[in-house]
Amino acid sequence: MALIEVAGLTKSYGATQAVRGVDFEVEEGEIFGILGPNGAGKTTAVECVAGIRTPDAGRVRVLGLDPRTERAELRQVLGVQLQESRLPERLRVGEALDLFASFYRDPADPGRLLHDFHLESKRRTAVKALSGGQQQRLSIALALVGNPKVAILDELTTGLDPRARRDTWQVVEQVRDRGVTVVLVTHFMEEAERLCDRIALIDQGRIAALDTPAALISDVSGGQRLRFRSADAVDRSALSALDEVADVMVEGRTVTVTGRGDLAGAVEAELARQGVSTDGVRTETTTLEDAYLSLTGRSLGGHAETEGADA
Repeated sequence: MALIEVAGLTKSYGATQAVRGVDFEVEEGEIFGILGPNGAGKTTAVECVAGIRTPDAGRVRVLGLDPRTERAELRQVLGVQLQESRLPERLRVGEALDLFASFYRDPADPGRLLHDFHLESKRRTAVKALSGGQQQRLSIALALVGNPKVAILDELTTGLDPRARRDTWQVVEQVRDRGVTVVLVTHFMEEAERLCDRIALIDQGRIAALDTPAALISDVSGGQRLRFRSADAVDRSALSALDEVADVMVEGRTVTVTGRGDLAGAVEAELARQGVSTDGVRTETTTLEDAYLSLTGRSLGGHAETEGADA
């Protein structure tokens, strides 16, 4: 069952078209990822879904509700953790949850959320005194305090160290285990691959592909990549002619081969036939980063730990 339906979504800011005819559906019970570099239009798309922005064109429904005309009802079933949300620094953790709970007809128990997100000892702590990981756990708890059926989590691990990021991933999985359908907006490939059931790859305001992480990777090269270095000249055309090979890239002495099936066996046999010696053929796994690059010609650029604004 589709809880979110988006068709022909378009949004511009002056002469800049941030979202260009986007279509997708989010099924009940899944973690649905929207993956792309900063500025791709991810945040604009989900803000239109949440009713925060009004699209120029297109149709959006969340549990059958129109975010433009039924915003009050939507807020009772949709939780949102925004990329740029801010709380008063002196507000205490318990006070924030109690305040947000007062906005809903049937809120969750704030005390239970403090327990579930390991914030009980921080109940009387000011928001400004929390660590980055604790602040993210609080922001997720605030998104869930209204007992939503759907939660939008936008760039929730940007700026966190690797340990805090992985801790937050576990929290997102716990959210889904609570029966909440999750829309996860991210520019981190590893995050999307680890968490998401399906992913929409977005590029310059358009969806370049939409499928499971495994299918997106498989469509690029069968999920296999080999790399080796050699001082000998390699017959690139002979490697490319192998049935198992999809692409051969040569950069100086480094050769990268992508493909499917028994790729390693076929390549090593061809190198032996050519009499080429190598420093050893290393097998690598094709990633979502590779899939995005193949589909768009651009890197996700999502490995930096710094924050970046999204259109």
